[in-house]
Amino acid sequence: MRYFIKTFGCQANQADSERIAALYQARGYTEAQSYDDANVVVINTCIVRQSAEDRVYGFIRNLASKKARNPQLKIVVTGCLVGAAHREPSGQRLKDLRRLLPDVDEFLPIEEGGFENIPVCTDQRHALIPISNGCNNMCTYCIVPFSRGQEVSRPFDEVVREVEYLAQQGYTEITLLGQNVNSYGADLVRRGETERHELPDGTHIAPVMIKHLGRLRIPTLFPYLLEAVAKLPFKKINFISSNPWDFSDELIAVISKYKNINREIHLPAQSGDDAILKRMNRWYTRAEYLNLIKKIKAQVPEAEFTTDIIVGFPGETEAQFEQTVELCQQVKFNIAYISMYSPRKGTVAAAKLADDIPRAEKKRRWEVLNGLVMG
Repeated sequence: MRYFIKTFGCQANQADSERIAALYQARGYTEAQSYDDANVVVINTCIVRQSAEDRVYGFIRNLASKKARNPQLKIVVTGCLVGAAHREPSGQRLKDLRRLLPDVDEFLPIEEGGFENIPVCTDQRHALIPISNGCNNMCTYCIVPFSRGQEVSRPFDEVVREVEYLAQQGYTEITLLGQNVNSYGADLVRRGETERHELPDGTHIAPVMIKHLGRLRIPTLFPYLLEAVAKLPFKKINFISSNPWDFSDELIAVISKYKNINREIHLPAQSGDDAILKRMNRWYTRAEYLNLIKKIKAQVPEAEFTTDIIVGFPGETEAQFEQTVELCQQVKFNIAYISMYSPRKGTVAAAKLADDIPRAEKKRRWEVLNGLVMG
């Protein structure tokens, strides 16, 4: 029996696919080189934008024609499309999905992939390590809290053991993954599990408390985890993604201390205008974002930055877009992952904000920023 996995979307989806591959190999399957040679095709989906979701549907339709010629072919759909459907309270979204995709044999929640098997890494040098799944931040445009659920952190010791194993296997680069790595461990703190964790030197972990909205309110263990990983013999350690509002001073200090932590830091801005950021439910201002950049550079002078930006968010005026242009000019991002706003069913923005920027104007703004950053 042979399996083939088609992955859409981000590095988190890639990491999930590596664990799905381990699940199938544990069941006695071997990997097929293409879906033409497979008995089971698993589609790991992304729905962060409509264009990504449309590509998923197109791929499944192509598979359906193949299944008509080979009824024994099994089609399994997993990832964010399935997550959003399973978490919709009425059950209607899952019913609609089954109606739209009648040739799919199984809709597999990504959580059932599990961490009990060693992932089948596609790169023999660079490994992807999920440290948490889900997000609690509820940005108004984002489907992730609905597709992946609330943030759940992997146990500290479990992550460290996996990373130590990879170091022993000769991996030289790792990427720690989470929808927001900065808040890693906040749920562990609430459950009181930190008392059971010790750092490699035997000291007990006390959560780092981050000041937000005027008071200390966000506990995190991420600076400790990053330091524990940085002490291992990796040439490069990456982490993604970080929110600007909970990037702690302690995290900056760890980055400064360990030279094997990547100096190119991904810090999503999304917009350079305060009114747009507020409508996005991003908990920082333009000035606070720029101050964070300065703070990081003061302790890590060689730091460089990449970012995410959305153009054409509902109500974005030309003047507000120019604020984003000026932000890019000021920070000088190495890379900007620019997207045109796409309403996602279930989000606040889709329900309450009119998608009032014409696509042609979104495209123009995309081209302006892309030319500025990548030109």
